[in-house]
Amino acid sequence: MDTIALIPAYNEEKTIEKVISQIKKIKILPIVINDCSKDRTGEIAKKCGAVVINHKINKGKGESVKSGLKYLKKKYPKTKYIVLVDADLQFDPKESLRLIKPLKSNIADYVIGSRFLNGVKKIPFRNRLGNLVWRSMFNFLFGTKLKDTNSGFIAFKKEFAEDLKIHGGYIVENSLALQAIKKKLKIKEVPVSIRYNDLRDFFSGTRIVLGVLTFIIIEGIKYKFGWKST
Repeated sequence: MDTIALIPAYNEEKTIEKVISQIKKIKILPIVINDCSKDRTGEIAKKCGAVVINHKINKGKGESVKSGLKYLKKKYPKTKYIVLVDADLQFDPKESLRLIKPLKSNIADYVIGSRFLNGVKKIPFRNRLGNLVWRSMFNFLFGTKLKDTNSGFIAFKKEFAEDLKIHGGYIVENSLALQAIKKKLKIKEVPVSIRYNDLRDFFSGTRIVLGVLTFIIIEGIKYKFGWKST
């Protein structure tokens, strides 16, 4: 297969089967990075026919993506396109084709599945506010006009992954986007649907917003002044 889906997963036994099923239906190979789940995520993923990479300790999304890319480079060197898919069904896995299409037609090198191109009715106010703060600062510092700088639904050409610096926590998406900008890749956003299941409590949500914002500001200042990024 020329396209592979990397699916970081932690305790997603309720949704992982459906995610894998939908990915396989659109002829994309699913690789699940089971981040030391305490439930049956890895077992179910394997039974569903996905390639499964198991972490012995919980490492987070950034390290999971890194593990997936390392495995892909070794085992599937002919892969041309990579899509990052969440395991919780927040995004519709079948819409991966929307992200891959601009890559195959060479319209883009890096594609973001934007939650804000289809309107914001299904997005909770708290999430809209946090994303407004993030993307406003991101666009200001990096000179872009992106609508969704923190979408976890991303696709890119394999060559982009050769020397990526993968950051952890909730800054994975921003770190990938800024690297795409620095490499002067053709970036495109496509509309995707979204479904929210659980909302974080106010304090953890605020901590995430501030953490991501801090990363954007620090990296943005480095970018503005030509300083070396971490």
